[in-house]
Amino acid sequence: MTRMIATALTYLLLSATTLAAAPASPERMDEIAKYYVGTKQFSGAVLVARGDKVLFSKAYEFANLEWRIPNTTTTKFRIGSVTKQFTAAAVLLLVERGKLRLDDQIKSFFPEAPVIWHNITLAQLLSHTGGVPNYTEGTDMVKFSARQMTPTEIVNTVRDRPLDFLPGERMRYSNTGYVLLGMAIEKANGMSYEKFLQENFWTPLGMKDTGYDHYETLIPQRASGYGRGPDGPRNSFYTDMSTPFSAGALYSTVGDLLIWERALFGKKVLSDASLQKMTTPNKGDYGFGLVIHTVAGRKVIEHGGGISGFNSHLTYFPEEQIVVVALSNMSGGADEVAGKLSTLALGEAVTLPSERKSVVVSRDVLEQYVGTYQIAPNFNIWFTIDGAQLVSQATGQPKFPLGAESDAVFYTTAFESQLEFQKDASGKVPSVTLKQNGHTVVAPRISDSIPPP
Repeated sequence: MTRMIATALTYLLLSATTLAAAPASPERMDEIAKYYVGTKQFSGAVLVARGDKVLFSKAYEFANLEWRIPNTTTTKFRIGSVTKQFTAAAVLLLVERGKLRLDDQIKSFFPEAPVIWHNITLAQLLSHTGGVPNYTEGTDMVKFSARQMTPTEIVNTVRDRPLDFLPGERMRYSNTGYVLLGMAIEKANGMSYEKFLQENFWTPLGMKDTGYDHYETLIPQRASGYGRGPDGPRNSFYTDMSTPFSAGALYSTVGDLLIWERALFGKKVLSDASLQKMTTPNKGDYGFGLVIHTVAGRKVIEHGGGISGFNSHLTYFPEEQIVVVALSNMSGGADEVAGKLSTLALGEAVTLPSERKSVVVSRDVLEQYVGTYQIAPNFNIWFTIDGAQLVSQATGQPKFPLGAESDAVFYTTAFESQLEFQKDASGKVPSVTLKQNGHTVVAPRISDSIPPP
C-alpha cells in the first residue's frame, strides 16, 4: 500500500521532449526489462499500448519460485495502492447516482469516529487532504497485517492519534482515508465493497482476471510474493487481505489493467464531469486516487503500489493515449521498469548503467560542484568529494557515489539517474539538472557549503 513514489527523486516533473517521436522497438523494451530481471530487481509482467494497439507485452521470471512456475501475461498480481483509483471511481459513481456527495462528512457514515474527524469530507479523503493519520505508519506491519480485521478495527488503530493537520490544509498520503472511503461505499449502496466493484466495473468491462485477493480462496494463476534478502529472494511475510481493504487489496493482470485504463479514460466508467474531478490535481499533484503531472503540454496520470512481496505501477499519457503497466511479485522494481518503458514509449532514449562510458574527472573540476542544490522546498541535494569521486546525498537519504560520463555529466546506478551541472559565462555553477525515468528537474545552487553530518 506504499505510495507510488519509489524515491523522492522520482516525484519530479515530466520532461517535455519530442511529443510525436515514435516508440522504441519491442526488442529495446525487452532489453530494458531484462536488465531489471538480471539485476534481481524485477519479476513479473509488463505491457505497453498506444491507442488500440499493444506495442509490447511480456512476462519474466517465476510466479512461484519454489515450483519454478513461470510468470505469464495472464498471471494475477496484487496491485497494492493501484486499488485506490477503483475506490475513487466507485465513490464518484455513487455521487453520480445521488447516493453520496463529495462534501459528505465522515460523521455521516462513521458516527463512531473521533469528534475532530467529523467534518472531514469525502473529497478530502479522496485527495489525502483530510489529515487522518495513516494506519500503516508507526506500526509493526509484519504483526499488524497478519490479523484479520474489520474496516472499523483498522480505523480504530489510529483514532486516538491527533490529526496530521487541519482538514484541507495540506496533503499527506493516508491509507486510513481510503479505508474510510470503502466504508462509505458499503454504507451508501448496501453491499460489500468487493461486490460493488464486481457488479459495476469488472463484470461490465470484461475484467475477468481482477478481484479482491482473499488468501483462502483458490485463485488460478495467482503469483506468490517475494521480498529481497541478503542471499536472494525470500517469501514475503503474510498479509491478511482484510487489512489493506479498499486502500490496496485488489489483484489484477496487465491485460485487465489495460481494459480498465481504456474504459476509464474512454469515459465508459464515469461521466465526463466525474472523470474531470478524478484527474484534476489538488495539493501534491494528487487528484482522486491518481497522481497527475503536467508540463509544457504533456500530461501523465499514474499511480503505483507496494504490498508484501508485490510492486505495481500503472501509467497513462492522455495526449499520446499511451498505457504502461508493470506488475511485479518482487518487492520494488515495477516503478523503475514502468518509468523506463514510458520513456521508450514516448520515443526517448534510455541508457542502462551497463551502457554508460565512464571518464576520470580531475579534482579541480569536481570541487566546482561541491555545495547544496534545492530540488524542492525542504528537499535538497548536496555534493561532496570522496577520494577521486563525486558523491551525492539528498535530504533524508544515504550517500551515493557518482560515475562520470564527462566533466559535467554524472550518473548513479542507485536511482539510475543522470545529473548535469550547468556553468555560466563566468565559469560558476548555478544549477544542476536531474533526469530520471523521463522526468527532469533543475535544482538551483543555494549554497557553496554542505550541511554538517
